[in-house]
Amino acid sequence: MKYFQVSRLADHVLLHAMTELVSRDRSNLAELLAHLAEFDARQLYRPAAYPSMYQYCVGVLRMSEDAAFKRIQAARAAREHPAIFAMVEDGRLTLTAVVLLAPHLTRANAEELLAAGALKTKAEIAVLLAERFPQPNLVTLVQPVAPVSGACQLVPEPVGMTSPGHAPAAAAAVFPRLVPEPVAPAPPAKVTPLAPSRFALQVTIGQGTHDKLRRAKELLAHTVRSGDVAEVLDRALDALIEKLERRRCAATDRPRARRSAANGRHIPADVKREVTRRDGDRCTFVSESGRRCEERGRMEYDHVVPVARGGRSTVANLRLRCRAHNQHEADRVFGKGFMDGKRHASWTRAGSQAESDADRDFVQCLRELKYRPDEIRRAREHCPAVPGEPLEASVRRALQYLAPASARRVTCVPGNTNTL
Repeated sequence: MKYFQVSRLADHVLLHAMTELVSRDRSNLAELLAHLAEFDARQLYRPAAYPSMYQYCVGVLRMSEDAAFKRIQAARAAREHPAIFAMVEDGRLTLTAVVLLAPHLTRANAEELLAAGALKTKAEIAVLLAERFPQPNLVTLVQPVAPVSGACQLVPEPVGMTSPGHAPAAAAAVFPRLVPEPVAPAPPAKVTPLAPSRFALQVTIGQGTHDKLRRAKELLAHTVRSGDVAEVLDRALDALIEKLERRRCAATDRPRARRSAANGRHIPADVKREVTRRDGDRCTFVSESGRRCEERGRMEYDHVVPVARGGRSTVANLRLRCRAHNQHEADRVFGKGFMDGKRHASWTRAGSQAESDADRDFVQCLRELKYRPDEIRRAREHCPAVPGEPLEASVRRALQYLAPASARRVTCVPGNTNTL
């Protein structure tokens, strides 16, 4: 347990220890790959009653299926090209990098290809392989995905309440129930490099998105005569990017004269444009070693001299920061304890607002079910709100409390055992 009690370590001690552990982990991985390769070559898994190295790793060494597959692939590649061992040990190649490069390694190209893949990320290696070993274009295909059973969706259903004045039809309008319906789980979207400047996009879309895509093809029929989905997507993204840059960065081809002063926290549009252009629409935080943050998403305008200390919203006093480094700067300037208190207060206010919104929806549902104000008040007192609880569950508990015992059930479809 002593190895996991690190909360009291000083920052520099934690950083040093973590660096040492990562170095040791790489060394251990390289040594493990060497042993796996030799064990595999000798087929020592067979005397242990396992038909393959993969099943031995999963059954005896207790590796996950994915970990076993990657390590065996890397071990076999390293046995064929021993330079991999040293490159894994010193961190030039990751396990994933070796697995990606392995199918393309030959005695003729191994030295050059391994050097080209050194210190590259998974995405960068995918681009490298697409440049060296280009693949043909995929056929554009839009088709329905076969459904599988086991998922649920909300559908309206009358609630079987018989107390006077409580209309089942009103209940059906606001109170849904769960019934099984075949729903296909959407696989994650994937962008795969095929060749230089060409990528394959695989994504599952809903009916609404499909309808929008078809409508966009219809509207572009006079300019995109082939109906090429790739060109339709390209034009759609152009329009989306232009809209988002106009809203978030005040980007425009016809800038207007400034209408407001750069006072307080308000940032004039022309200042936003200039700061975004100057900083390259990228976080400007630079570490002590000179590395600049590469984040480009969720950019925020950060005041060099904080507004609380008299700073103004001018080009010279603003810079782009990602959310993480904006908060890091606030911790540095005002103190982490002070900022944590401010954030906690903000989260508390947001949580209170969310609870207020949820309570308002709860009351509205019961009103539409024709319950009296005193009944609604009693329901809320006996069925207090539960953080994160869906509205339909909260209403279901209230109805269970308010409805007579003889009416505490809902009409069920075969195979559905939902009851109040």
